[in-house]
Amino acid sequence: MDIKTASALRRLRLVSAPEAVSFLLLLVCSVLKRTTEFNAVPAMGMIHGILFILYVIFWADAWNRAKWSLKTAALYFVLSVLPTGGFFADRRLRREAESAVGAALASGSRGDSRKEGAVGA
Repeated sequence: MDIKTASALRRLRLVSAPEAVSFLLLLVCSVLKRTTEFNAVPAMGMIHGILFILYVIFWADAWNRAKWSLKTAALYFVLSVLPTGGFFADRRLRREAESAVGAALASGSRGDSRKEGAVGA
């Protein structure tokens, strides 16, 4: 896996959990708005919106660089619109990176990973 692909996957991982948390907080704020005087929906909506846009941008970049199948790309997109999907996306991306490192080590390409522009995870 080259550095640009690893970076794209890492960026997607880094934004997936905060995006999921912001979605859950937005849902809580929506309930509180309707049941109490508390109204944080505009602020939380903007935060979630920014994180969701970042997720979609990073998802598209990761799809392009990692050469995912349409099924894999669709899965990661669907996970972005589910309230806790970002947590599952983070876990799957972590496993994907770990298996790429394991495969590189098992194939004996350890010397190849030291080349400029190559990284294990």
